[in-house]
Amino acid sequence: MAIQVGEKAPDFELKDNHGRTVKLSDFRGGKNVVLLFYPFAFTGVCTGELCELRDNLPQFADRDTQLLAVSNDSIHTLRVFAEQEGLEYPLLSDFWPHGEVSRAYGVFAEDKGCAVRGTFVIDKEGVVRWTVVNALPDARDLNEYVKALDTL
Repeated sequence: MAIQVGEKAPDFELKDNHGRTVKLSDFRGGKNVVLLFYPFAFTGVCTGELCELRDNLPQFADRDTQLLAVSNDSIHTLRVFAEQEGLEYPLLSDFWPHGEVSRAYGVFAEDKGCAVRGTFVIDKEGVVRWTVVNALPDARDLNEYVKALDTL
């Protein structure tokens, strides 16, 4: 079961597409976070969603929000994917231990070996304020997380 609204977001430490360590707790007290899990780099729906986020990054920056995208791909795969698609926000690798953070958030599909499309809006205090979990083939609506950020 996915983490629910009102719960403290589980802290994590993952490597990004440049090999840098990113911890959720580093943003506490400073920025809201939109944490989104997606199945795999280079797939149609995922690429469309992440490019839509790329094209709308100012909407997050204007709301004092850090966007973090997590998949179960390796950092090497994520580096090539980010370069190819011009993605300038952190793509985090939940590759090993495989799916550990995805499982902590309740969005790992054991039968598929990857995360489903889970999105968590986390406030500056580290509390989940909005969430949605979609099945693998179902794209999310970016406008919904922007509306959620406007309520913080």
